[in-house]
Amino acid sequence: MEFRSAGVIGAGAWGTALAQVTGWAGLDTLLQAREPEVVESIRERRINEAFLPGVVLDDHVNVTADIADLAACDLILAVPPAQHLRSVMTAFAAHYRPGTPIVLCSKGIERGSLKLMTDVLAESIPGATVAVLSGPSFAADVSRGLPTAVTLACADAALGEELMWTLSAPGFRPYLATDLIGAEAGGALKNVLAIACGIVEGRGLGKSAHAALITRGFAEMTRLAVALGGEAETVAGLCGLGDLVLTCSSPQSRNMSLGLALGQGQTVEQALAGKRSVAEGYESAPAVRDLARKLGVETPICEAVAAVLAGETTVDVVIDGLLSRPLKVERN
Repeated sequence: MEFRSAGVIGAGAWGTALAQVTGWAGLDTLLQAREPEVVESIRERRINEAFLPGVVLDDHVNVTADIADLAACDLILAVPPAQHLRSVMTAFAAHYRPGTPIVLCSKGIERGSLKLMTDVLAESIPGATVAVLSGPSFAADVSRGLPTAVTLACADAALGEELMWTLSAPGFRPYLATDLIGAEAGGALKNVLAIACGIVEGRGLGKSAHAALITRGFAEMTRLAVALGGEAETVAGLCGLGDLVLTCSSPQSRNMSLGLALGQGQTVEQALAGKRSVAEGYESAPAVRDLARKLGVETPICEAVAAVLAGETTVDVVIDGLLSRPLKVERN
């Protein structure tokens, strides 16, 4: 299979950065933007001023407001916020050409249904050919060509290899996997855990606490991924541990910055005020908690974050509760 063109659904920071990657890879790229001002900005100045200011897009990248224009593309990258994936892909279903690979680049668990993004896509476009792209990747770094490595998961190994080579670009290195569930679970939980790490930083609890939280959060991520049918080995790679370390280590992460504000004493409403970009962990936290309970998986850190975001408890009560949990043998 030869890919000459790519359609990118969603022109937030990450979608725009991925359009830059496919452009560098030599694909004629069409970026679909919902916001008229984004379309105008890219057409007139070659820059997405709203979501990725200062980055001039590759000449291979063009923009459209009409999702139907992506119908002729050889490859689709779906990058809407996780909670909007169902409605966006349902709208695209009428224009989808069977056999066209859809690479899911959204990270999260759908609220209400508690479905992973692959399940949401399967219900929105039955029979769609699917892959998952996930890993430690800030849009600002990727869009400037800084070295980045990610996981590309595809059940069809031959197709996965074609996609891996197609999406490889200067500074952007995909590693191939076949475990879609593991790749998705890592991407979904790391955002919730990053909020917890931000709270630790905001409260000034120190780097030792920060490291402990990442480690025990990784154990929660692994338990849930395995309970869903994923592989622990996948979660130990770029799409799990790698993404967790990045997202939990820099205020550049929208999720960590949300936690940082909460740890410094802001309310959830104050921390979210004026933010145009979505902190996926805020949206996914209640779904992660509900899914873990449904599967009987112990996720005390994710539980605590969901409770704080829902206004069910306070940061101080949560910290005291986590520190007073019974001592136990360390294992995942």
